[in-house]
Amino acid sequence: MGDRVILHCDLNCFFASVELLDKPALWEVPVAVCGDPKSRHGIILAKNEPAKRRGVKTAETIWQAQKKCPGLVLLPPHHELYREYSRRVNEIYDRFTDLVEPFGIDESWLDVTGSLHLFGGDARALADRIRATVRAETGLTLSVGVSFNKVFAKLGSDLKKPDATTVIPRSGWESIVWPLPLGDMLFAGRAATETLRKYGVETIGQLAACDRALPEQLLGKMGRQLWEYANGLDAVPVRPRYLAEPVKSVGNGTTFPQNLVKWEQIRAGLLPLCDSVATRLRRQGLYAGGVSVAVKDAEFRTASRQTRLTAPTHLMRDIYRTALELTGQIWKPPTPVRALTVTALYVTEEGDSFEQMDLLGGAKRRQDRRQEQLEGAMDAIRRKYGRSAIAFGDGEEGEPHTEE
Repeated sequence: MGDRVILHCDLNCFFASVELLDKPALWEVPVAVCGDPKSRHGIILAKNEPAKRRGVKTAETIWQAQKKCPGLVLLPPHHELYREYSRRVNEIYDRFTDLVEPFGIDESWLDVTGSLHLFGGDARALADRIRATVRAETGLTLSVGVSFNKVFAKLGSDLKKPDATTVIPRSGWESIVWPLPLGDMLFAGRAATETLRKYGVETIGQLAACDRALPEQLLGKMGRQLWEYANGLDAVPVRPRYLAEPVKSVGNGTTFPQNLVKWEQIRAGLLPLCDSVATRLRRQGLYAGGVSVAVKDAEFRTASRQTRLTAPTHLMRDIYRTALELTGQIWKPPTPVRALTVTALYVTEEGDSFEQMDLLGGAKRRQDRRQEQLEGAMDAIRRKYGRSAIAFGDGEEGEPHTEE
């Protein structure tokens, strides 16, 4: 069987480009989409090419961006609009193949192996045709990578921006890929690259050439996977978007209008996050096997802890108790807390928390069933009257209770 033909399509400066569709006067002006500084969500979410050339970076604070680029035009985000354009673009991709896998809101892989012959048989020409179609119908531009696997297709789309097609062919791919910094490769994050750099591995080629045992020893399964990617051995299929990927985690986080400096404030901040996570688990028929908490301080430093649960659960009570315990391990008073995140881990479709045998026996199971009924009743009230109709309140010593 011949090589696969995989495209990776990346919408250029997506949020900013959507915002500027009806603002042609700003096309050549440095523009950034950002959160609301007044509510302290003041980071750069996206920037256009002129802002990028001035050094503005995604995820930096607004004041850092403005220091680099005085006169930077700031626009608020419109996430519903971005989702609508993402849907429209992916529907365009559907015209060329039924194997379309979104990778975030602005990127998608397309496996055109089986349909390429319908469009002339030239992969580069097809990529150019898709770029032209998206631009004509939406006004947005794409960078497209063409290769024989997903990792190299993604790498190709990153090499030339904006509005370009880059081919990394089977023949001679090493001369294109191996000189690149290791951090350019998909899933080679900062921690992994810094670890490997200590052992003299700084490029993709150096990783490919080293003994396979080294990255595996240093990074575990991820190290082995990165070594395979560096050697062109990625065989992961493109997953059609209508085949939902199994949920691995469910989380929620928030940045607070003012720093939290008291345990009572932190406890109150955790409550709605745990409630949201538990509600989403129940809505999807899922159970958490573990919980993690991340705490960000006023200096933007983040500390996190996670733990396994004794039994799977989708009850707010259990998630909240665990989140309180983990946060207590992290937080050192009076360190100001800027943001909190709670995540349900090891998510499965099966839960047995209400049938667990323990020292309390039937009493424990009856308590769990009552809590299940209580939280289920709250779900029903919220479906009928809205989420704000009923909420958990914080009881004594952090035990949650309900209040209308």
